[in-house]
Amino acid sequence: MAAAVMDQLVDDVVSAGEVLKDDTPGVSGEVMLVNTDSFEECNHELDTTTTTGGAAPGHPSPPPPSPITQQMQVKELVEGVGNMAVADYGEKAEPEDTMQDLGPDEDGEEENIDEEYLQSTDWLQKEKHVFILSESGKPIYTRYGKEDRLVTLFGLMQALVSFVADSDDVIRCIVAGEHKFVFLVRSPLILVAVSHSVASIAQLLMQLTYVQNQIVSVLTASALTRMFEKRRNYDFRHLLGGTERLLDNLLNMLDSHPSFLLGAIQCLPLATSVRDTITQTIIQYCSKIKNLVFGLIICQNQLISLVRMKKFLLHPADLHLLFNLVNATESLKTSENWMPICLPKFDPNGYLYGHVSYLADDCEACLLLLSVDREQFFTLSEAKQKIVSRLRRHHCLEGINTAIRTSSYTVKAVGAPELRHFLYKSKTTAQFTCPEYTSPYQTVEGQRHLFGMYQLLHHRVHSVSRPLKMVYMVMDTQTLLGWVTKEFELYAALEPLVTKNNAIIYINKLLRWIKCDEHRLFILSSPTF
Repeated sequence: MAAAVMDQLVDDVVSAGEVLKDDTPGVSGEVMLVNTDSFEECNHELDTTTTTGGAAPGHPSPPPPSPITQQMQVKELVEGVGNMAVADYGEKAEPEDTMQDLGPDEDGEEENIDEEYLQSTDWLQKEKHVFILSESGKPIYTRYGKEDRLVTLFGLMQALVSFVADSDDVIRCIVAGEHKFVFLVRSPLILVAVSHSVASIAQLLMQLTYVQNQIVSVLTASALTRMFEKRRNYDFRHLLGGTERLLDNLLNMLDSHPSFLLGAIQCLPLATSVRDTITQTIIQYCSKIKNLVFGLIICQNQLISLVRMKKFLLHPADLHLLFNLVNATESLKTSENWMPICLPKFDPNGYLYGHVSYLADDCEACLLLLSVDREQFFTLSEAKQKIVSRLRRHHCLEGINTAIRTSSYTVKAVGAPELRHFLYKSKTTAQFTCPEYTSPYQTVEGQRHLFGMYQLLHHRVHSVSRPLKMVYMVMDTQTLLGWVTKEFELYAALEPLVTKNNAIIYINKLLRWIKCDEHRLFILSSPTF
């Protein structure tokens, strides 16, 4: 759509609903989460002028490899991952290794067996692969398959990184047909995503950054560096043993949960009185505990309450890692747990010590108390018991359980018949809201397709070379709209035959509806100890 037409559409939307800054849903002067966009940080790391990245600022660009060398490198890498076939939208990517064991190596045929392993149908069908290796080429993690069977492929990826590094450059990505090969070099780790999905290069880079942060959250960045400096050939898999479930679960969420794409968190819709009581209870029993930094209650990847020490903010990316920890660890449900947790955005080189436990057997919410004092387990355990006791007296546990069962809403609540689904992010609070999936997105295939369309819209409005205020796409099966302002981001799917005027009316009706319910959908205060 021509720029003039898009500008006119933006003007029409604003004028039709008179959307003023003071009326923007979810805006708050109090901030409890860092509201800088992690995706924007990843986006600006990319050099859009070349597939292998650009020179560092202030340094001349080195001469590129010869076309023959580039072609050979790309061809070899594409063949190394087996020319993956396009996966069906209906196939659900599972983290478990579904490939058959090809048996032990015999008679010196290891190389042939590994080649057969690379051609496994189950492995080739995957839409996106993620690999982690050390700078020395040692395999650490693969989303699918077994690292020991992919040693040659890991070695090839390390060779590509070293080849570009020899020219004083950093490899960012290679595009070969429908495949995108995205590299994230974070010494001492190399992370690679190979994908033929709709996800953009910047979005894949953001996903790799989350994977790298997940590893840092277990070991800390300084510990990783120290170990690699002492032993460059160290097998990091021994250190990460048992944490594969965290990486698997994180990658599944990255493929489907909009919170990562938006760089925001979702709050459990809750009555203001119930949320205030929960927050005040945490403050009452935790405010006098020395060195306590954060106290929060979460449930089903949604935030219920967050209290912080003054002058400290929690980054959404760190909160996503806490969600992933709770979501992927079933054992947390049965006992009180004391564990070191590194939050990379808060401090990549040190641990916070977390008291993590569910509130009660009859409540699905999890309480996390994060301190810088490693000797506070019993103090925080006592505080937890007092918090639960008061929440039960004020019927807040029942309120949380009721909200879990009934607080989700469908797009019908908006009263816009041709609106199918939407994502709304408040930039000032780094929070978002969205309805349940309804027809035609009730199936796994439909939800994957819609998420792919949201990724496409997100990429277009955040393009480094040509960012847009609004994208309006009319397709055979749906109409899509993406709209970004200083205060919010909105992505919506509408009926395919909706008129432009009706789309404007429905979007403004949606904004008014969110505004009326914003105190239930968002946390607009920023309580502190």
